[in-house]
Amino acid sequence: MAHLLVTGGAGYVGSHALLALREAGHTAVVVDDLSAGHRALLGADGDRLLEVCDICDPAAIARVLAERGPFDGVLHFAALLSVPESVAQPARYYRTNVGGSATLLDAALEHGVRAFVFSSTCAVYGTPARVPIDEDTPLAPINPYGATKRAVEAMLADAESSHGLRWAALRYFNASGADPEGRSGECHDPEVHLIPSALEAVAGLRDGFKLFGDDYPTPDGTCIRDYIHVSDLADAHVRAMDALLRGETLRARNLGTGKGHSNREVMAAVERATGRKLALTLAPRRPGDPAELVADASRAHRDLGWEPRHSDLDEIVASAWAWLRKWKGL
Repeated sequence: MAHLLVTGGAGYVGSHALLALREAGHTAVVVDDLSAGHRALLGADGDRLLEVCDICDPAAIARVLAERGPFDGVLHFAALLSVPESVAQPARYYRTNVGGSATLLDAALEHGVRAFVFSSTCAVYGTPARVPIDEDTPLAPINPYGATKRAVEAMLADAESSHGLRWAALRYFNASGADPEGRSGECHDPEVHLIPSALEAVAGLRDGFKLFGDDYPTPDGTCIRDYIHVSDLADAHVRAMDALLRGETLRARNLGTGKGHSNREVMAAVERATGRKLALTLAPRRPGDPAELVADASRAHRDLGWEPRHSDLDEIVASAWAWLRKWKGL
């Protein structure tokens, strides 16, 4: 089994991937600066797993690779992730998401790492010309968050050409839900994603809930997104790393269900899961939000033997609600 470096492993998707990697028999070291991650998500042996450092610090990353390796591969989740914040603070997003990734990649190559799985996003596509979106869709991000992820993908492709790096950029659609066994879940502060934000509102943990835009060219006027359970994403990361370590070539692959749900459909699912009414107010569209993003993930199905198993919308929302009640002690 492989020995792996997991950046951002104390965060939302990273902590679920860590669970899946360890269940598959791999060993791991986590790099996280804990600015958004939580030591508690690493479980009882978190102190042994965790190296608290910033991916933008070359000396710190080089030290971890030298002292805790050798590593067979890297799974890179550490990044800033808010679309609206990226619009307001683009330089910060480029500095962290692109600069930090370059620092990590340099150190990884220097220390002999030859397999790299990158946490990418459907935001690299911008407003697509067609839906569902496959990997041949032109990359045209409409916000700095998506642009930084596209830049890192380009960097990985260049590292393949120059150094023989085997890499996968897994382009998530909407990561959602929580570990079915309650070991990890979404706990951003402040919360920015639709499902946990709505759940916080019905739980009385925030003052109301804002629906951003009801005038999109969709059946009910609200954004449509492809919601993929975080445990299904974690499974795809294990499969991608295993494929790279076998010498296979992957590059970019979409991860989604192929089915979209509108914001209003999500709100209805929140009300079903909680048995409570969601009070909302309408707000203008947020800059950088396309009307519809739905995946064609057929290449991931074909190349990784991957199928989502937990991504029914009601299962996603129910797992997120169970996690919120546990995390907040409700």
